[in-house]
Amino acid sequence: MKLAALARTAALATAVALIPATTATMAQVDGRAGPEFSKLFATYQRVKASYVEEVTDEQLVRGAIDGMLSSLDPHSGYLDGNDLQRLETMIDGNYSGLGLSVVGEEGAVKIISPFRGSPADEAGLKAGDYITHLDGVLIYGGELDDAVAKMRGQAGTSIQLTIFRPGREEPFEVDVTRGVIELEPVTHELMPGNIGHIMVNEFSADVGQDVHNAWRAMQEAATGRMSGLVLDLRSNPGGSLDEAVALSDLFLEKGDIVAQRGRGWGESFKVQADDLNYYLDRRYPAETARLFMGDMAKGVPIIVLIDAGSASASEIVAGALQDHRRALVMGARSFGKGSVQSLLPLGRDAALKLTTARYYTPSGKSVQEGGIAPDIKVPQLSDPDFALREKYQTRESDLRGHLVNELGLKDEALESDKIEDPRFQLTSEQLEEQGIKDFQLHYALETLRRTTK
Repeated sequence: MKLAALARTAALATAVALIPATTATMAQVDGRAGPEFSKLFATYQRVKASYVEEVTDEQLVRGAIDGMLSSLDPHSGYLDGNDLQRLETMIDGNYSGLGLSVVGEEGAVKIISPFRGSPADEAGLKAGDYITHLDGVLIYGGELDDAVAKMRGQAGTSIQLTIFRPGREEPFEVDVTRGVIELEPVTHELMPGNIGHIMVNEFSADVGQDVHNAWRAMQEAATGRMSGLVLDLRSNPGGSLDEAVALSDLFLEKGDIVAQRGRGWGESFKVQADDLNYYLDRRYPAETARLFMGDMAKGVPIIVLIDAGSASASEIVAGALQDHRRALVMGARSFGKGSVQSLLPLGRDAALKLTTARYYTPSGKSVQEGGIAPDIKVPQLSDPDFALREKYQTRESDLRGHLVNELGLKDEALESDKIEDPRFQLTSEQLEEQGIKDFQLHYALETLRRTTK
């Protein structure tokens, strides 16, 4: 969730920030928590008095906070200093580094997805790879934030990553030159047959408006009426909830887009299509907010492409368009992150990134763990290692401590039925001979062409 959305969590943030303010408040916390809080304080005293080396209050308190939050879920955490600054620059879509979305998995750093066009992507790093060493130094068992900080750095400098890739017997080393990751959140291309291809790489600021502008630009460049649209959300790790709503609203005229349910004040609500006040309340300029009213591509068939790297905000969009039957969803089952994180300030230079709600698609389905199942499952045959990569692909359900889907659904039950298509038997070599570099996109385009004939 973007920092601008703090208004909705102001009351909760104030309460959290005041917890350590006075001795009287501490006494009240102690009285409520009883023996458990006493154990925490007793542990603090014992460590201060008896640990083999002297430890600071800052070290112990920070360790207690980190441990508390890590016991909740993989997405909650304490941010201060550089960590908080990195989050803010990520929201703006501009920072220096490798361009990777990573997660900690039992002491290892696992790649969820490289951002398209980033130095990591160009170096050949793949979703599911494990980073074991940085510049020859073992990082297994260390803090994820420390590893991320080391991978960040001045543009033009290089770092050597040692990669373990499931299916390979030996690890290998890759030198990656850091760059300024000015991710183009939205790119577009007009394909033959007046079919638009819009790629949304992340949900940073102004994505909804950028997609609107991309569609208008393709309309102007087309030789006639637009006959189809591929909305490509593959390897999109998510971002702003508001921008996910805005993007969905570009193609919907009525009905729910997403429902959010949480325990805190203001954390349970529904967002409906064409609700101008929703955007005005979030300080969108009125001119921009009006862009999201109505279906800008009315009557044009849409295919949404997703894969296991499509998470969070991507799943909100795919779920909304799928439930309203506004789009056909293709590709592979998405990541399955059905939770919302709020940034709750703790003083001037620290904050909690806390999971405060779950979100649900218009039909009431939670995507937590299970993700969005495509209407048509299309393998990425142009990747020679797709079968192996699919077998070892990481999703939310693989993360330690993840929130459990309330319905207790099993992964196998969430897989869409396979379609028997002779083209699914082609090898990557055969596709390369035909000049097909991206089979999933090719299949989506061909589907639209057959539909519009």
